[in-house]
Amino acid sequence: MEKMEDLEKYNYMAEKLKAVAHPQRLCIVKGLIDNKCNVTKMQECLGIPQSTVSQHLAKLKAAGIIEGERKGLEICYSVIDKKIINMIKVLF
Repeated sequence: MEKMEDLEKYNYMAEKLKAVAHPQRLCIVKGLIDNKCNVTKMQECLGIPQSTVSQHLAKLKAAGIIEGERKGLEICYSVIDKKIINMIKVLF
C-alpha cells in the first residue's frame, strides 16, 4: 500500500499529465520546448483561433508547466517544468 505522501506525488503528476493530455496542448508544449514563441506564432502553426490558443496556454500555466515573459507588446512563452520536458523528449 502506498503512503499518503506517495499518493500526493501521483496526484501531482496526474494533474500535470491531464494538462498536456490534449493534442493541441501537447503540440504547444513540444513546440515551446523546441523554440520559445508567442501566441501569434502558435496560432499560425496550429491553425486555431487566438482565443483557443490563449485558453490552452492558461491551462498549461495554471498547471505550472509554462510561463510567459513580456517582451514589449508580446509575451514569449517557455516550458519551465523539467519533468514535463523530459517526458516530451521520451514521447517524441
